[in-house]
Amino acid sequence: MTARDAHKKAHKKAKALKPQSRRPAKDLCSECGLCDTYYIHYVKEACAFLNQQFDALETQTHGRSRQVENWDDCYFGVHNQMMAARKIDPIAGAQWTGIVSAIAIEMLEKGLVEGVVCVQNTPDDRFQPMPVIARSREEILAARVNKPTLSPNLSVLEQIEQSGLRRLLVIGVGCQIQALRAVEAKLGLEKLYVLGTPCVDNVTRAGLQKFLDTTSRSPDTVVHYEFMQDFRVHFKHEDGSEETVPFFGLKTNQLKDVFAPSCMSCFDYVNGLADLVVGYMGAPFGWQWIVVRNGRGQEMLDLVQDQLETQPVMARGDRHNAVQQSIPAYDKGVTLPMWAAKLMGIVIEKVGPKGLEYARFSIDSHFTRNYLYVKRNYPQKLGDHVPEFAQKIVDQYQLPD
Repeated sequence: MTARDAHKKAHKKAKALKPQSRRPAKDLCSECGLCDTYYIHYVKEACAFLNQQFDALETQTHGRSRQVENWDDCYFGVHNQMMAARKIDPIAGAQWTGIVSAIAIEMLEKGLVEGVVCVQNTPDDRFQPMPVIARSREEILAARVNKPTLSPNLSVLEQIEQSGLRRLLVIGVGCQIQALRAVEAKLGLEKLYVLGTPCVDNVTRAGLQKFLDTTSRSPDTVVHYEFMQDFRVHFKHEDGSEETVPFFGLKTNQLKDVFAPSCMSCFDYVNGLADLVVGYMGAPFGWQWIVVRNGRGQEMLDLVQDQLETQPVMARGDRHNAVQQSIPAYDKGVTLPMWAAKLMGIVIEKVGPKGLEYARFSIDSHFTRNYLYVKRNYPQKLGDHVPEFAQKIVDQYQLPD
């Protein structure tokens, strides 16, 4: 029996199961898409929420795991270099300047890969993710702009094998990439490149609508949004207008249950198993943060280096007091009046953490929150699920029971 025959047999057996039985992680399922394929029979080893294996997968991917005595490793993962960048000539319609799309296009058109796994949206819903294997510039550009909902990117794995693709670029977030790395050797690829984005607090489509309805002045016209370094949520609307809402003015008491349990249990904010990561959290406002983790990541970055304006990463301020104060505030669902939230946002923007220190603030805030979530809701998983680097970060703070 060939490997493909074994996959098909396993998939036929899996499809006969009840839907809930095809999600072994149950409530913690991030809907990465692996369980929608015949690779489901690897899920108990591959799923980040069933089998946390950062050290082994980092060593497999980068040649070493994080050195927990090194704080930069603890926070940002294995990396060769970091920088801030933006495209000199931005791509129209991109969420920021289009660095991710530019890299994908160059890799495809220069023949480094034969296809790009990325996420477009369905024809009738701008926020409903639709994973595809892009084979042209136009298909890649159709995937620009983040979809802030749980997305089954790995559901296309069967198509990869069936299409005969040998060289592939996958764009994805941490939970998807952890599962991908765990089954990478089973895919029969000649070369796999992974371009990651940092990810935190995804939601279901219904949860997204609740967030938009609760937060934006015009939820039906939002094209994209992001929680930014200036401590505001930035919304872009269909007419080109922008709207900002201070973090401290969010209706936390109404939104505490909107985030997916998988996201509330995740400790891979920085996408530690990607070859190259492009986000915003460690860069000054208006710039993107680029993390090169290995040689494949450098190869990708080199393709667009002449299209970028770059500067060194920087860090300013001290996050610790702000993080410590945010722990009980989130825990109790504190929401400030909008006038007070705007005032606090102005003050913190001027004196608060910047650059890599803002990134650490964001990681600390989410890791402490997620640690408490796992401790309270899945206490039996706490010891095995929280990686050593995350535990070291959490241990800096005093947590409620």
